[in-house]
Amino acid sequence: MYRRNFMKSTAFLGVAMAGGLVTATTSKAADRTELNELGVEGQLLAGRTGLWDLTETIWRAPGAEPETSKGLVADRLMMGSLLQEIIRPENDAARHEVKRTDLLTFDRVEARWQYVSFDTRDPVGLMPAWSNNAGDGKSLELFFFPIAAWSDGGSAGTLMRMRQVTRFDGPDTDVKDQYFTVANGTGAEWLGHRYSYKRRR
Repeated sequence: MYRRNFMKSTAFLGVAMAGGLVTATTSKAADRTELNELGVEGQLLAGRTGLWDLTETIWRAPGAEPETSKGLVADRLMMGSLLQEIIRPENDAARHEVKRTDLLTFDRVEARWQYVSFDTRDPVGLMPAWSNNAGDGKSLELFFFPIAAWSDGGSAGTLMRMRQVTRFDGPDTDVKDQYFTVANGTGAEWLGHRYSYKRRR
């Protein structure tokens, strides 16, 4: 009895696998060229290129007073399906004093956003992040790989988690909010850094 049931189960598994193979080989998969096209998400990025005036606001701890600075601009350009943002002083058109750069793209194979940033003002290295979904075209949430935040006056770092929410508030206004959570056991999250963009016409 056991041998007969085992043989039936094996035969059923073989048929199921064969059916799956037929389905996989006969369905048309997207080719390399198609996957490199912008798609809906890439078109959203292409619409955010150009020169943007930037205002930065920093909250250094939960409940801290905001520190606001201006005088920087954001250059945005497309490289294939990647949107690159370069933050620099307004008078540095040659980009000799770049303060920050990031790359954002929608990976059509993984069906999620990929992102990496580097800030020359902070000793934190490359900061990669990913989304959990494609978003709704109005906002985009990214979750960063944990980073070691530096301590002023010393080289020791504190583990920190970060998430970033970008809002596309119309064709000429973007807001990028970064939320921080220090690994101290409290789980308290606060808005630590805001980038406010206004497209320059």
